[in-house]
Amino acid sequence: MSDSLEQLRQDLAQFAADRDWGQFHSPKNLASALIVEAGELLEHFQWMNEHASRQLSAEKRNAVGEEMADVLLYLVQLSASLDIDLVSAARAKLAANALKYPVERSRGHSRKYNEP
Repeated sequence: MSDSLEQLRQDLAQFAADRDWGQFHSPKNLASALIVEAGELLEHFQWMNEHASRQLSAEKRNAVGEEMADVLLYLVQLSASLDIDLVSAARAKLAANALKYPVERSRGHSRKYNEP
């Protein structure tokens, strides 16, 4: 099986179709589920300091990976539901961010593009 985003989208569509879940997968419901899963991802880092968040145990990394997968799966389903090419949208956003955050003005700090 290919590891492409398109193949993942197809596999998810088949998974949902096999279970007759399409009726529940409106863009609103998928976006809501995505936020719930993102919250579950964040929960793993709650109360950690920066250093600890970079030094996860193998068990914690696995749990975080599962939550990241949930986020990705809902995002891919949402993009399919709205017929948005996620890779193209991400590339366009990256290009827009490159204009907002030119290297010479952005290197080494985290200020927003419109902050002095």
